Amino acid sequence: MESTLAVKQATDFKKGIQSGLSIAIGYMPIALTFGLIAKTTGLALGETVMMSMLVFAGAAQYISLSLLAQGIGIFEVVLTTFIVNIRHFLMSASLNEKAEEDTVGARMSYSFGITDETFSVAATLEGTVNAGYMFGLNLTAYSSWVVFSGLGYLVGSGLPQTLQESMSVALYAMFVGLLVPSMKTNVKVIYLAALAAAFNSIFTMAQLMSTGWSIVLATLLSAILVEAVETFKKGRGTEANE
Repeated sequence: MESTLAVKQATDFKKGIQSGLSIAIGYMPIALTFGLIAKTTGLALGETVMMSMLVFAGAAQYISLSLLAQGIGIFEVVLTTFIVNIRHFLMSASLNEKAEEDTVGARMSYSFGITDETFSVAATLEGTVNAGYMFGLNLTAYSSWVVFSGLGYLVGSGLPQTLQESMSVALYAMFVGLLVPSMKTNVKVIYLAALAAAFNSIFTMAQLMSTGWSIVLATLLSAILVEAVETFKKGRGTEANE
């Protein structure tokens, strides 16, 4: 029985690796850019690689670089990235319904590797997923992200100093590149971005709080207001149908 289970886990692990190859390829340019920008932000090679190893969250890491570049305090950085990654609670809960019975330790281990991309692949897989498959999937994506973050840093170190400094603009270009496609498919994103920008501008211009807390509070307020309006509209729609 144990031998059969081990063979199944090994087979599923290989399937996970195969499923993760496309994610690994997609991570390459993003991780390279992250490593390059981390270099221009002032991080050391070890700090850059360690961030990718311990955080393993593209959007959160890019936001962290932006905040660090502005000299924001560590507590505000952690709190902001926590808010950005709250969606991981929902993804993990959803994937848990699809997962086979595994030990708590195994689930905790592979839950670390859940990203938007690995979740999408696992969630759309026919049937259930198990620890073997998830470890193969996550390991492939994780290895690509960490390795190419380091390579991006090394590539950035070989660039002329003037070009390195100009690469800081790429951080804002990356945010625009991520925001625009979402704006085309989801109007809520436009409201969130506009409200957050408005709140942050007000707090900053009025000098009501530090830059870090301004970003945190602007993010929270915009999310709460947009969700409140959405809930109100759904409630009105339900009453109208009745």
